[in-house]
Amino acid sequence: MCTKAVRLEAVSSLTTDAFFASLKRLIGRRGLIQQLHSDNATNFKGAQHELHEIFRQFQDQQACGQIHQFCQEREIEWHFIPPYAPEFGGLWEATVKSVKTHLKRVVGNAKLTFEELATVLVEIEAILNSRPLFTTSRDPTDPQVITPAHYLIGRPLIALSEHSLEDIKVTRLDRWQHLQLMREHFWRSWSRDYLSTLQPRKKNHRTMPNLRPGMIVLMQEKNLPPLCWKLGRITAVFPGEDGLVRAVNVFVDGATYRRPITKISVLPIDDNKAHKETDSS
Repeated sequence: MCTKAVRLEAVSSLTTDAFFASLKRLIGRRGLIQQLHSDNATNFKGAQHELHEIFRQFQDQQACGQIHQFCQEREIEWHFIPPYAPEFGGLWEATVKSVKTHLKRVVGNAKLTFEELATVLVEIEAILNSRPLFTTSRDPTDPQVITPAHYLIGRPLIALSEHSLEDIKVTRLDRWQHLQLMREHFWRSWSRDYLSTLQPRKKNHRTMPNLRPGMIVLMQEKNLPPLCWKLGRITAVFPGEDGLVRAVNVFVDGATYRRPITKISVLPIDDNKAHKETDSS
């Protein structure tokens, strides 16, 4: 809930036994959980035609009793959000929506086996858990960043070094290369949208604080491999005649780049929010 770390699980069915199996896998890999938050059963009514099986399971009193007994034996508190209030689950629904939207785009009408689907979901999970949260170092040459993966495995996730397949004809790829291409397409689409969310367009509503030297930012660069984020620190700003910053110098990996503010995204961390009252225009 704090880091918005993501876990994606492929299941063979929407039965109670399949739920137990997925929950056991979660506990086996992440440890015993204390609280479990989920949608209320009535929320599935609106999507009954798509989630008929899971809706039926929630309506089945015997299945609900088995689930509650399973959780009580392990001292897991199950919290339901209020009926007919999906906005109460906005924290996880935003991620679910993002994953589903981009997953549908990259998979399309491709027919994947269970093993292939599970592989794609795990690689997408790694992409989502690689996003920078905040930095722990003030060294401009090496801004060490903390990601959700640090809270899961204690270190950042690093993708295997593989050649890009985007320039190769699809007809020449085998099935496992198709999965790699899907991962690359998901990375391109999702990372672009994620960086856009860090640049809220609020200029017509209220004045935003100027960028300032020392801020940690993400540079929007094309053709970066999956799980790679170009993180840097602003070293100089260039305001216009109106005093508003239009371009900045960013120090990244031993080199300085000049970029317009539309091509960088500021990380939502406390260091970047400091002194915003004095920097406002």
